[in-house]
Amino acid sequence: MTLYRNQMPVQAQPMEERAKELPGSSTLLQSAAETRQTSSFIRKLGAGIIADVRARIPWYFSDWTDAWNYRVVPATALIFFAKYRQPSNTQLPEVLISSFMAAFMFSILGAQPLTIAGVTGPITVFNRTIYDIINKQPDAPKYLHFVGWVYFWAAIIHWATAVLNSGSLEGALVGITLALLMLVTSFLFQRLSETTLFHRHIRRFFSDYGMPISLIATSGMAHWGRFNASNPTTLPVGSAFQAANGRAWLVKFWELDGKWVGIALPFGIILWILFFFDHNVSSLIAQGSQFPLRKPPGFHYDFFLLGITTFIAGLIGVPAPNGLIPQAPIHTASLLVMGKPSQKNIDEEEQITRPSSQSGSDSNGAVIKMEKSSDYPISRREAPIAVIEQRVSNLAQGSLCLVLLTGPFLHILGLVPRGVLAGLFWFMGADALKGNGITIKLLYLIRDKTLTSPDDPLHKVRKSRLLMFVAIQLVAFGATFVVTQSIAAIGFPVIILLLVPLRTYVIPRLPFTQEELSILDGPTASPFTMESVGGSLHTA
Repeated sequence: MTLYRNQMPVQAQPMEERAKELPGSSTLLQSAAETRQTSSFIRKLGAGIIADVRARIPWYFSDWTDAWNYRVVPATALIFFAKYRQPSNTQLPEVLISSFMAAFMFSILGAQPLTIAGVTGPITVFNRTIYDIINKQPDAPKYLHFVGWVYFWAAIIHWATAVLNSGSLEGALVGITLALLMLVTSFLFQRLSETTLFHRHIRRFFSDYGMPISLIATSGMAHWGRFNASNPTTLPVGSAFQAANGRAWLVKFWELDGKWVGIALPFGIILWILFFFDHNVSSLIAQGSQFPLRKPPGFHYDFFLLGITTFIAGLIGVPAPNGLIPQAPIHTASLLVMGKPSQKNIDEEEQITRPSSQSGSDSNGAVIKMEKSSDYPISRREAPIAVIEQRVSNLAQGSLCLVLLTGPFLHILGLVPRGVLAGLFWFMGADALKGNGITIKLLYLIRDKTLTSPDDPLHKVRKSRLLMFVAIQLVAFGATFVVTQSIAAIGFPVIILLLVPLRTYVIPRLPFTQEELSILDGPTASPFTMESVGGSLHTA
């Protein structure tokens, strides 16, 4: 900029240069620098949340209008049946209310409505450990009051993080049998949906409704013949819309003694660590690179929203909900629209899955080879072409939790055997293991190399380095598992947190090349999704 003084052009001096000409120039320079840093810091407060809201608001109306699609119906049914579980130390009404609260908040107010939140296994371990610890104290406080403060502290840290961007033997055997039946029938429906048998609409029906049908059918079998005579253990239910033991829904945690309020803070920090990883990983997986998404994500805003749900959970005495890792990607997958892939995708898939000329081919290649021999080329195969990105299926499955709190449906829930739910989670766990990175690497190591696709990226990783990477992953998993089975279970989120510096600072110093680490890590999500969370396609 040019200023004119007495008709003579004079260049405007920056504040630093003007300050140098004045007495006490060093103090002025320091003050100017601090002012800039402070104003820059203030401008950045909540910048991630604001960016998430601005990116998502233009899509809000279409999030509802896009729900006028049949895919929403099976997605709602699938997630409603898949997400339910009852922690051992939590009553059914609390679980249902927590599930509804999470669905209501994230479907209506959330930036990522495809992310399914609910009561998870880790929060069950967390709550149970707190219960065991405080009950051993001579002047033990009321459990819900103490947990209310834990959730309150955790909620504050959530908000700050987002703003700073930053029975008998026979009965037991019947339960196991029902669990196995649930597991087998669910996998049977899934396998049928992946074959070339039947019409494609029938295969998609098996994929959409196979698991709910298995759950209903297996539950019905428990009340038939000798199964019923063994009196299998079923879900305990109470009165409609009533909290456990008839307590009031409002928890007056502010009445807790001050000493316990301070003790609750470190527990709240541990809960924040758990949710920071659990919820964000769930959101990332639900928006993985395999899903053709077009609407922007919003990690900062949703984490702030998670702080609100955590606070409400402590206020009404229910388990704090957060992202469900197995169910979130299942929800997105159930909303996939299948169609004929583009020529570009066909060429890429042929290149990736083309089997070796001297081999029978790998698991993917076998399917392609079979389909080619059956005059069913890749160009005729269906591929994901879109995702019905909307809010209705999330809100609907959460609202069904409220319906389950009515008297008639509580009675029906009381007929569901625990063994069936165990089988349901066996299925979801086993299904998730199929695509787990450790599983894929272990299968690669034991697979006949002549039957492995020559285009498999793991071919570019030295076997010794692959073994080293898998060994580190297994040790980390073992450490986390051992901690969860001990009195120190409350600290297992810290073990997960320590994996971050391990991967960031320690593993790159080991004899891996950058290309090997990039392949071993694999893509987390598409660049479109990773841009919102502040990361890149690869963690390496």
